[in-house]
Amino acid sequence: MIGFAIVLPLLPFYALYLDATPEQIGLLIASFSVAQLLFAPIWGRVSDRYGRRPALLIGLTASAIAYVVFAYANSMGLLFASRIVQGAGGGTTGVGQAYIADTIKPGDRARALGWLSAASSLGVMLGPVIGSFAARWGQTAPGLVAATLCVLNAIYAYRRLPESKRPVAVPTTKRKPVWVPAWHVVRHPHRPVSRLMWIYGAGMLAFASMTSIMSLYLDKEFGVTEQNIGYFFLYVGALSLVMRSLLLGPIIDRIGEVGAMRVGTIALMLGLLLFPVTHSLWVLAAIIPLVPIGTALLFPATTSLMSRSSDKGEFGLTMGVAQTFAGAARVIAPLVATSAFQRFGSPSPFLVAGGVVGMVALLAFRIVAPPIPAPTPISGVVIEPLGSGSGTGGGGRL
Repeated sequence: MIGFAIVLPLLPFYALYLDATPEQIGLLIASFSVAQLLFAPIWGRVSDRYGRRPALLIGLTASAIAYVVFAYANSMGLLFASRIVQGAGGGTTGVGQAYIADTIKPGDRARALGWLSAASSLGVMLGPVIGSFAARWGQTAPGLVAATLCVLNAIYAYRRLPESKRPVAVPTTKRKPVWVPAWHVVRHPHRPVSRLMWIYGAGMLAFASMTSIMSLYLDKEFGVTEQNIGYFFLYVGALSLVMRSLLLGPIIDRIGEVGAMRVGTIALMLGLLLFPVTHSLWVLAAIIPLVPIGTALLFPATTSLMSRSSDKGEFGLTMGVAQTFAGAARVIAPLVATSAFQRFGSPSPFLVAGGVVGMVALLAFRIVAPPIPAPTPISGVVIEPLGSGSGTGGGGRL
């Protein structure tokens, strides 16, 4: 995520140097998500069959290659190539979530997914600052730094990351293609997992609209450049890190996963609608926290609810399909946001995104939490999951 965040804020500036329009920048940002959309369910199925570890290692290696291409890109074609390769490797996001589902008890998954999100937030917090700082040494520096980090990460994962997927019997019947579950969600939107995927995807659509347009917006309204854009992303990332690492667990304990999802949609909606109402950086600094607060509550809670509502043997596939919907949102978001920015003015992308989250909020209030599995008897002893019973998140008991 550090490598991803090094590159993302710089892309619009690099593309502007190559005389790209805002709509062309939207296509560039969307190309990453197109590749991720195509590969996410495939990675999910591969990880279910062959293990999480190989899929994660391949994804890290692909990202390293993509960042080297980005470092030496001197045309829009090479920038597109970099984004596509990186997107193919980035399709393993759902595999990481499935790794959590493999190793954490159902009642504690939202908290654990929050820690995973906190790690991502740390990367989003540090990456843009590193990228802006590295940009002082030329265009190649940020990409090479990102590639080096991915190589080191891949080496560490190869040596230290154990496989989490337990062996399962290979089904005797032919399994459905990976696109069938995604189509099933489209055809049956009222089923529990389907609703959660629609909420996840629509929330991602709104959030991706903001991130894809923020560099252009701050450049136009406040004169921000590639050498200081990183500090704005640092602010958002720091808020996300605090929310997901320190506050998410207690909030989940108090209001539950469904409550956290609902509060998250409201906070995200308000943050997006209020984002363009001011031309003061100080007022904007007070509005921005609503966005990371909203996403920190919405996405981990929704992901945890999806894992609890799906079959245990298909965690990877479920998360892969969820990332397919998120990927579709990230394809549509930059195209719509940059087109609205170019044709209707800088506030319009935020207003559209806020309206989308408003509709998601209505759907979120119709979700009912699935039950946590009953305590498991072992040789006459009952082991209760952490946080069971009182909902306080205290230690389990025998």
